[in-house]
Amino acid sequence: MSSLVPPFTLETATRKVRLAEDGWNGRDPERVSLVYTPDSRWRNRAEFVNGRAEIVAFLSRKWAKELDYRLIKEIWAFTDDRIAVRFAYEWHDDSGNWFRSFGNENWEFDAAGLMQRRFACINDLPIRESERRYHWPLGRRPDDHPGLSELGL
Repeated sequence: MSSLVPPFTLETATRKVRLAEDGWNGRDPERVSLVYTPDSRWRNRAEFVNGRAEIVAFLSRKWAKELDYRLIKEIWAFTDDRIAVRFAYEWHDDSGNWFRSFGNENWEFDAAGLMQRRFACINDLPIRESERRYHWPLGRRPDDHPGLSELGL
């Protein structure tokens, strides 16, 4: 993973996006937090998160609420040390209500390839269980599963 440092190429930025997707689909807050700088700053919806300890707490709360979470990310644009992605994830609450959450993220990386800033805008769309499009087993999305563009999202 040491080659996934700025300045990014299309290949390295695309790989960075897939690794982020894989990490979040693993739903391990401690492990996910390690790809962020110790003083990483986030805005996620209207919540501000600072540092790895707050990232772990945030993700723990998130995945306790957003059950059967499955995420797909897609690169939108990149520069030397920044990547923009769009994403959609499906989840249900503890009452069995399903949602598809859509959004965009802007990421900025340090020289070591750790994310130092993350800004996320997210909208939730209630869906029926029959409208779900993500049916792979929990964890990493299989390589042959369609991405956002292929799914028309």
